[in-house]
Amino acid sequence: MPSSTAILFLICSWVICFSANAQFPVDLKQFSAKNGTEAVQHGNRLKIVWNTGAYSKGQIDFNFEKDAPLFEHVKLQEGNKGFKTIASDLNPVFVLTEGSRTLKAPTGWTIFFDNPYKRPYKTNVLVLNKQQAEVISTGSRISVNVSNVTAGSFFGDLKITLFDGSPLMKIEAVVATSLDSTAIIYDAGLERSSPWDGDRWNNINPWKSIFWADQNHQFHRVQRMDDPMRSVNIATKYRAIVGQTESGAIAVFPAPHQYFFPEDNCYNLNFNWYGRNYNNLLPKFGLGIRQSKEGDRRFVPWFNAPPATQQSLNFFCLISSVNGPQTLEKVAAYTHKDKYLPISGYHTFTSHYHIEPEDDILLGKPVAQIDQFADAFKNIGVEIVHLASFHGPGHPKGPDSLRLLELKTSHDLCRRISDDHFLLLPGEEPDNFFGGHWIDLFPKPVYWVMSRGKDQPFVEPSANYGKVYHIKDKHDMLKLLKVENGLAWTSHPRIKGSVGYPEGYKQQPFYQSEHFLGAAWKSMPADLSMPILGKRSLDVLNDMANWGQEKYLLGEGDLFKVLPEYELYGHMNINYLQLDDIPSFQQGWQSVLDALRGGKFFVTTGEILLPTYSVNGKDAGETLKLNPDGIVNIALQIDWTFPLNFVNIVYGDGKKVYHKKIDLTDTKAFGKKGFSFPVNLKNQKWVRLEVWDAAVNGAFTQPVWLK
Repeated sequence: MPSSTAILFLICSWVICFSANAQFPVDLKQFSAKNGTEAVQHGNRLKIVWNTGAYSKGQIDFNFEKDAPLFEHVKLQEGNKGFKTIASDLNPVFVLTEGSRTLKAPTGWTIFFDNPYKRPYKTNVLVLNKQQAEVISTGSRISVNVSNVTAGSFFGDLKITLFDGSPLMKIEAVVATSLDSTAIIYDAGLERSSPWDGDRWNNINPWKSIFWADQNHQFHRVQRMDDPMRSVNIATKYRAIVGQTESGAIAVFPAPHQYFFPEDNCYNLNFNWYGRNYNNLLPKFGLGIRQSKEGDRRFVPWFNAPPATQQSLNFFCLISSVNGPQTLEKVAAYTHKDKYLPISGYHTFTSHYHIEPEDDILLGKPVAQIDQFADAFKNIGVEIVHLASFHGPGHPKGPDSLRLLELKTSHDLCRRISDDHFLLLPGEEPDNFFGGHWIDLFPKPVYWVMSRGKDQPFVEPSANYGKVYHIKDKHDMLKLLKVENGLAWTSHPRIKGSVGYPEGYKQQPFYQSEHFLGAAWKSMPADLSMPILGKRSLDVLNDMANWGQEKYLLGEGDLFKVLPEYELYGHMNINYLQLDDIPSFQQGWQSVLDALRGGKFFVTTGEILLPTYSVNGKDAGETLKLNPDGIVNIALQIDWTFPLNFVNIVYGDGKKVYHKKIDLTDTKAFGKKGFSFPVNLKNQKWVRLEVWDAAVNGAFTQPVWLK
């Protein structure tokens, strides 16, 4: 009879053996095998197969063994050929930096003027513990969720989403913290290892080559590194870096707009990296995306991370069977090569730029950057740019001799830059009269001074400048807007210098006038837990509509310096105005103001276009008389690149705001389709809609008014 010690040894050996061979827990109950998709588990391996195109499939072999790379193989099959391995032994990696948020009253989380990098912060590599997984089919997508991941005070899961019809993969760590007052940034990418093959370079760099394009679209390929033991940060076009193998390539890139928290300048701060020992934290060879903790060193607010919010630290991969340059062209297609496409009947308009060249011109300094400023917009398909000058520099309150010369300099500059295909409009962001910050736009050059003496008239003739207006208060300012048929609106509402506005003056005659357009939209502050961008401003649009006046929300840039080599597109949005043509500077641009005042425009980050939208045949900005039952049909056409997430139909009754969210996760990448949605709007006062995609790119319309 065996001893008790021997029996205990046999039991322990059996347990160890059973544990070593136990199948990793993978929940397949929510997976649906459709459209040729597969999810097959063998022990600690999981094979996922999905369609990557009309005649192609992708396959990822997951390895759930504790210390193994998560992606054992990434494969593609084209036509009747067999699967070929594009890359092996890939591991998604994340570096999370946690800082603090000031949360000072009255702004709290709605903050821009903050610098977490100037206070203590900590940086941690996210750890994947591989405890269990589940495979979920949603619409045309497959998600593999792996538990759990940790980094500092953050805890959550890793989520890999594959999109039917596309070789696109979204990798995200969905994590939350219980700590308050937290601000974050993150870097991410893919590490890759390969066995020693006798070549020191191949052992250090398991990719055949690393490929990218610089800001001037010049291609770069690296096959040997100056220091193979250290990583390199690079400035790229399309925010993308490509690892090429013998049989294909994988591109790594961020969500084109969500990844960029707001800053005053849109410098390209080397948002990609490759190599070993990234940040002295990732020892293996990797490539990926990154942020600069110090940003432009003005105000660098990072991302909000309120307690218990599910923050999506994400990036995209594009799997390709072609070489680096061709793969990069496929990535560029998701942002139309960082351009705003022309749409028949529309022209592109952007506002709020503080380039302030007037002083340099008056002092005789070189001003070549002004032409480069215009070139930066022309390069991405922007046709009309509206300045916000003298926001600090200049003499807005006089004396007249300086103020009027500065205005003339600005007008002459805009006249010189403008041509048949590009229009540069003068404008200002005054800090006077109304409260907070606001923007003005006149339909032609106007000369006005932000002060008026006791016995000075409101307007007087000038031999050099024609009519000159002197403004002493909000009543004068409204009078000027009426006389010259101008427009004003709240810049960056409820944040920066406009905290408390426009609600602070919603009862004022100037706000209720047809010459006060409404407010402006920008993704600020940034919060990676939200499926949309710019919630602050969208809430303002809803509130303004419920207050009872017909007000609108245009997109703004709010940037201080722009050059062609900057990362302009990532920080941009655009307004598509319904215009027959681009007006000439000489003849005036009243049609631009008319389109804005009439709500005849939509706003987009660029990837989603809304060329048509109507409610029972009424366009945005128009008024619809409801039928007694209140049922309407909302019709629109959507053109998109990234697969869509949802449509949000937003409406209000003058007191409350309501949302009807329509799931669009059955869409594939690169589509164009008409949609029709019946909605009951009985007793409602207005309706508008938003469209958002898998990369949190978006577009929204202006309201249709209801009676």
